[in-house]
Amino acid sequence: MPRKSKRELATLATMPGAMPLTLADVALRAGVSTMTASRALNRPELVSQPTRDKILEAVRAMGYVPNLLAGSLASSKSRLVAILLPTIAHSLFATTVQAIMDGLTDAGYHALLGPTGYSPEKEQTLLETILGRRPDGIVLTGSLHTAASRARLANAGVPLVEAWDLSDRPLDMQVGFSHEAVGVALARHYTAKGYRDFAVITADDPRGHRRCKALASELAAHGIARVPVQVMPLPASWQAGRQGLRALLAQGVPPRLVVCSSDTIALGVMAEAASQGLAIPRQLAVVGFGDLSEASQAYPSLSSVSVNAAQMGTQVASALLGRLREPSCNWGLVVDTGFVIRDREST
Repeated sequence: MPRKSKRELATLATMPGAMPLTLADVALRAGVSTMTASRALNRPELVSQPTRDKILEAVRAMGYVPNLLAGSLASSKSRLVAILLPTIAHSLFATTVQAIMDGLTDAGYHALLGPTGYSPEKEQTLLETILGRRPDGIVLTGSLHTAASRARLANAGVPLVEAWDLSDRPLDMQVGFSHEAVGVALARHYTAKGYRDFAVITADDPRGHRRCKALASELAAHGIARVPVQVMPLPASWQAGRQGLRALLAQGVPPRLVVCSSDTIALGVMAEAASQGLAIPRQLAVVGFGDLSEASQAYPSLSSVSVNAAQMGTQVASALLGRLREPSCNWGLVVDTGFVIRDREST
């Protein structure tokens, strides 16, 4: 195919639906070789500043978009990391994801977010699509996956970090905390403060159920056998918290402390308590999970479990980038980023 003239390039750059411009077209406009244009965009240290400026001006003038797929095929690197999380509508995961993305961006990688809707089956479908695009790395939220997903990931050879959880069956690297340990710690902490009448309002989330089960088991060890549990449909919301508290109060034995699976639900519980004239914490104490920024700013301020979200995200990015730099690095890595119970006015 004959090369386009500079006049033809100028015309094509303004025509919607025209054939995409190539790097050769940019090189022609800048008056350099295609190799020099490629170096200016991918290895700028190899090109003089005046030449690079001329090529970048051609890129801007023509609206050229590099063919990243072609580059990834040539280098076997897509520079893409997929991050699968339960939802993008909940700020509970935002701090961790932002920290991961900051670390990846600084290293020249791009993130692709995929919401799984808390469903291992939907995660499996997303993984099948994503793996076909050859990501350089994958970050999953939690350790609950379908058998098909586990088998596919084991054979894919893609560096993988499971975040927000620790388990005895890691797929590759894990960075997170034990949900069971959270439940146990909450039981010990609040029984030590004198609480005896507990209740739980949890979203229908497997990680929330695990914390709830561990809490109930530890409370039983302290002689507290009755722990009403109200399971609310996803997503977690203020409405779920308000409805959950109404359901608990309707049982006729009001709890002294309501443990919630998220700060969002806990804030709804506090709102419902206020509407029913229940004083917090004198008549009803409330503790959330996630330590959102809203928790410390609520009135009264909300006690919560901080999962060190920013530190977790930084560690996830570090673990993944270490493997991407050196394929033999971080095999079997498990990082426990821990958690902290933050007592505020609501307890």
